[in-house]
Amino acid sequence: MLQDNSRIAREEKFHDQRFTNPSVRKNTVSRFYSLARSIEHEYKQFLFQNSQGKTIVEYGCGTGSYAFDIAKNGAEIVTGIDISSVAIDIATVKAKEEGIEHNLYFQVMNAENLTFENRSIDIICGSGILHHLDIQKAMYSISLVLKPNGKAIFIEPLGHNFFINLFRSLTPGIRSEDEHPLLDKDLVLLQKYFRKVEIKYFYFTALVASIFVGLPGFSLMLSTLEFLDELLFKLPFMRKQAWQVLIQLSEPVEPINS
Repeated sequence: MLQDNSRIAREEKFHDQRFTNPSVRKNTVSRFYSLARSIEHEYKQFLFQNSQGKTIVEYGCGTGSYAFDIAKNGAEIVTGIDISSVAIDIATVKAKEEGIEHNLYFQVMNAENLTFENRSIDIICGSGILHHLDIQKAMYSISLVLKPNGKAIFIEPLGHNFFINLFRSLTPGIRSEDEHPLLDKDLVLLQKYFRKVEIKYFYFTALVASIFVGLPGFSLMLSTLEFLDELLFKLPFMRKQAWQVLIQLSEPVEPINS
């Protein structure tokens, strides 16, 4: 598969700048990410239950968002990869400071062209990374390096909700020009590379709780609205309106280069 080097270069530049000055993005989106407790809990629970003794790659790791916890949870080897050398340098120093460099490594790598040996990785995980990539190239590469019984798990944003897209259009400076929140066609494409695709939808009415972050009753409101969202997402036509999805992939198909 041919690589779009200009797009990759733009992503590399954007993320180098982002990790050099992380406060710009953090201050803008922190209110919304305060809502993401339940999806992060399920993501972490999956990793902690499946990581012991395993070879794991954190895909688009940034400065090592989950890699540190996984390495401390008994994983055999954890490798964090990112296109940003700034992020990798920061994460490498942090691993040495915490004394866990014996099973935690960081490497600059293009996520669309993984350089691990075929069928060598037990688990690939990532949060907010796939929507920066060419999905087909990424899935092809992931399905190549995962073991036959390997699994992948991702937290990703969806791109259908009008109000969320309006917010995105009003805040272009906090995202790269090439990122693309996932659409139905992207979710369907996953089935080309994995026999088992599980998708769970999060946050529709719960987005209202972002107004009340830090106020009394916020947690109760968020829990109530999340319960309402669970009911709404039982209706297939409502799922497009979710803000985020938890994607679990297993049983990789032997890929054909296309």
